[in-house]
Amino acid sequence: MALGALWILASTVHAASGDAEFLQARAAYDKKNAIALSEYVQQLQNQNYILAPYADYWLMLLNLEDADNQTVTEFINNYSDYPFADRLRGEYLKKLAKKQDWENFAAEVFHYQLEDSAVACYAAESSAVLGDTSVLEGAKPLWMQPKEQAANCANLYDHMQAAGILTEDDIFERLRLALEDNRIALAKSIIKRSKTFAASQYQLIDKAYGSPSAVLAKNSISFKTRLGRELNLFALSRLAKTNSQQALSAFNKVADSFQPEDRNYFYGRLAWYAAQRHEPEALQWFKRAENIEPKNTLGKEQLAWYARAALREKNWDTVLTAISKMSPEQAAEGAWRYWKARALKAKNQTLEANTLFAKLSTERHFYGWLAQEEVDGALSAPLYTYKVTDEEVAEVANTEAFKRVEALQRVDLRWEAKSEWAHATKDFDDKQFLAAAEFAQRNQWYDLAIVTADKTTETHDFTLRYPMPYHDLIKSASADNGVDEAWVYGITRQESRFMHYAKSGVGAAGLMQLMPATAKWIAGRAGVDNYHQGMIHELDTNIALGTYYMGYTKVLMNGQEVMATAAYNAGPSRAKKWMAATPLEGAIYAETIPFSETRLYVQKVMANAHLYAPRLGLKSMPLKQRLGVIPSKFGMISTNQEPLLEAEQANE
Repeated sequence: MALGALWILASTVHAASGDAEFLQARAAYDKKNAIALSEYVQQLQNQNYILAPYADYWLMLLNLEDADNQTVTEFINNYSDYPFADRLRGEYLKKLAKKQDWENFAAEVFHYQLEDSAVACYAAESSAVLGDTSVLEGAKPLWMQPKEQAANCANLYDHMQAAGILTEDDIFERLRLALEDNRIALAKSIIKRSKTFAASQYQLIDKAYGSPSAVLAKNSISFKTRLGRELNLFALSRLAKTNSQQALSAFNKVADSFQPEDRNYFYGRLAWYAAQRHEPEALQWFKRAENIEPKNTLGKEQLAWYARAALREKNWDTVLTAISKMSPEQAAEGAWRYWKARALKAKNQTLEANTLFAKLSTERHFYGWLAQEEVDGALSAPLYTYKVTDEEVAEVANTEAFKRVEALQRVDLRWEAKSEWAHATKDFDDKQFLAAAEFAQRNQWYDLAIVTADKTTETHDFTLRYPMPYHDLIKSASADNGVDEAWVYGITRQESRFMHYAKSGVGAAGLMQLMPATAKWIAGRAGVDNYHQGMIHELDTNIALGTYYMGYTKVLMNGQEVMATAAYNAGPSRAKKWMAATPLEGAIYAETIPFSETRLYVQKVMANAHLYAPRLGLKSMPLKQRLGVIPSKFGMISTNQEPLLEAEQANE
C-alpha cells in the first residue's frame, strides 16, 4: 500500500474493535465500579486491544489501597514505557508515606520524575525520620511558596521548626508572600506558627484585607509588633493597588512608624502598581525604593515594570539601569536583551547594540524577528530549512506510543493523548520533532503539530509551525470583513491552534474562541439568520463571527491592529486605556500591557501574522512596521460605532 493511502487510514475517526468496551471501562472507572472495570480489563486484554493498559491502570488506581507493595511495583515496572506509570508511582508513594513505610518510600522515590508538592514534602520528611536531618535545610524552597500546599507538608514544617531550621524570619517572609497574593487563609495558617501567635490576630488580618483605608485612618492595628507593621504595610499595598495618591497620603502619615526596609518595600509596591497603570510618577517611586538604606532588591516583576515604565517615557538610561539590576536569568530573557540593545542603540553605542541584536536575531520568536530587522532590515531567514521524508514520518508513526496516541484521539481522550505524545517526544532531536509534527498535521492534530514543531532549536520547518487549514473559509471571511488574512491566521493560531472543538476555562469556544454572549451579539449585528448557541461550534459560522468581530474592533481602534488584537483578548475599553498621552511605538505599547496574558497574546499574534503573510503570498512588511505607531489617546479619532456592551463584557 502506498504511503499516501496509509495517511488516509491513519486519519480515520471510525471506531475500531474494542473502542466501545474501552469507553465503557472508562465509565466504570469514573463511577468507581471496580467489579465492572475488572471485567472490561479482561475483555480488552483478551482482544489485545492497544489501550488495554490504560484500563488496567484505572483498575490499579481503584485497588491501590488494598494492593500489596510487590503487586504495585511490578505493575509500574511492566508499564514503565507509559506516561501513567510515574503518575501511579506518585500515588503509591503517598500511600507508603501515609502508612509511614519510609524504607519502601525511600527506595521508590528515587525513580519519581514528576513534580508534586505532596511527594516532595514526604520525601524530605522521610529523610528526617530516617535520621538525615540535613535534608531539612534543603526543603526551605518548599516553604517559601506563596500558595497553598498539600496538607502533609505541615508535618515536614513541624520537623523543620523543631530543628530550628524554620525561623521566625522565615515565617514572616512567607506571610508577606501570601499577603501579596491576597491568600488570606494561607496567611492565617502561616502566622499560627509564629511564637507570638494569638487567635485575635486572625481578625487583624481580616481587617487589613477588608478595610485597608479604615485600618490606616483609625490606626486600628498597632505598629509596635512585627505583625502589626506587616499588616499596615499590607493595608497600604491594598490601597496602592487601586489608588496611588490615596496610598501615598496614608503612608506619609505613618512613615516614621516603619523601619527603613519597610519604607523601601512600600515604595517598591507603590511603583509597581503605578507602573502597571502607566502613571508617570512610577519611575520616581522606583528610584525612591532604590535609595532608601538598607537597599532591598526589587522583585522580578517589579524590575520588569521598572524597565517598562522607562520604556513608556523613552528614558533609555533608566531602561539600562533597570535591566542591570535583574538577575542573570531574567536579563537573559529575549525581551530584556532586545530592549537593552535598543537602549544602547539609542545612546549611539552601536557596536554593543549590534552584538546583542545579531545573537538575538537567530532566535525564532517575537523579539528575534524584531532584532533581525535591526540587523538587516528584512526577513532574510528562510521560512523552512528542512522537510522530512515519508520514511522519517513512518519511523515515528510506527512506534507503539504513537499508535496509542491515534487510539486515544479516536476515543476522544485528548488529555491522555497529549500526555502520551509529550512522553513519547521528550527526548527527540529536531528532525524527530519535525517528523512527529508532520505526522500530527497529516492527522489534522494541528495543536500537536504546532507545539511539537515549535520545539526545534536549529532545524526548522515553518510550514509545520504555521499551518494553514480551512484556507478557503478564512480567506473568504477575511475578505468579507475587510481584515488582513495573515492577522486572522495569527489570531486563530493563538486562540485554538486550529482545533475547532477547543473550549477555554472561561467558556470561549470554537476555532476563534468566542464567548457565547459575544457570538450572539455579533450574530445579531452581522445579520446571521436563526442564530443559536450551537452554531458557535460550526467552522464557517465561528470564522465568520470571529472575523467580523476583528473587523469591528479594528475600526473601533482606528485601524490599529495591535490595539485591535489587545481588544480581542481583553476588551476594547482596556485597549484604549493603555494608550499614552503621546504617540507610542507599537512594540512599546505591546510590551507595557499590564495583563501578562494579553501582553504575550498580542506579541504572539503579531509575530504569527508576520510569519503568515509571506506564506499566504501577501505583501510582506517588517514586523516593526506591522506593529505601527499607537496614536496619542488625545488624538484618537472618534468613531460612530456603538459601544461594545455585551461583547466587551463577555471578552473581559
